[in-house]
Amino acid sequence: MSEARECANCGRAIDGVEQKFCPACGQPTPAPRIDWHYLMHEFEHTVLHMDRGILYSLRELMLRPGRLMRDYLEGRRARQAKPLFLLMVMAAVVVFLSRYILGGGVIDASLPQVDFQAAEAGGGSSLDPAAMQAAFAAVGDLMDRNFAAFTLLLLPVEAAAFRMAFGRVGRLNYPEWLVITAFLTVQAFVLWIIALPLQRWFPYVQSLVMWVGMGYGVFSLVQFFSGYPRWKSALRAMVGFGAFMLAGGLVTVALVVALLVRVMAG
Repeated sequence: MSEARECANCGRAIDGVEQKFCPACGQPTPAPRIDWHYLMHEFEHTVLHMDRGILYSLRELMLRPGRLMRDYLEGRRARQAKPLFLLMVMAAVVVFLSRYILGGGVIDASLPQVDFQAAEAGGGSSLDPAAMQAAFAAVGDLMDRNFAAFTLLLLPVEAAAFRMAFGRVGRLNYPEWLVITAFLTVQAFVLWIIALPLQRWFPYVQSLVMWVGMGYGVFSLVQFFSGYPRWKSALRAMVGFGAFMLAGGLVTVALVVALLVRVMAG
């Protein structure tokens, strides 16, 4: 532990016992020792408080999403969890609950089930159905094992789709669209988590949740651009979602083709 006479982070001298934070770097002074009290304090202030942190951000994101995103972009961020941190937390929760409740991966219930044997019989495809099935399963497994990474990978694609769809509306730059997209993804994860227990009895509920999530995203963007005509906001939001789905589908197809080539070559 560092001496209490100086900041443990930058070494600046502590002005007196009344100083709680270092004016140079913002580090608490003196830095508290990490013990059970410290961990419980951090958990309480980061997660459990309904007036700030994770639960506050999630609550506002589901009840007043447009205002929450506008507050964050306009600098009113003290009570909110950072969007990328929130995104990673919710991605981890989705993965954990998928394995705990369903006993499988996140993507298992999301990728469509294709009968390649029947497709070959009906269309006379020259491709090996077993190889196609193996490639399809490999893509699902790859996305399952790297769910958080794929989420981050697709985030810039979705942000680009929305920026293209909305153009100069709101005069938002690309990094600001990344923040908005992160919040919209967290919103979709919340709906996903709510639907997970129903998956055992309704196998296609996740497909329904995808459409509900997009509808909620459209509502959120309409609320965000409150001074812009609602029908125009809704139309632009739907164009953005459509462009993102197209791009995401192309990424998935590219992965299937790449793995199919690998399987057939092996």
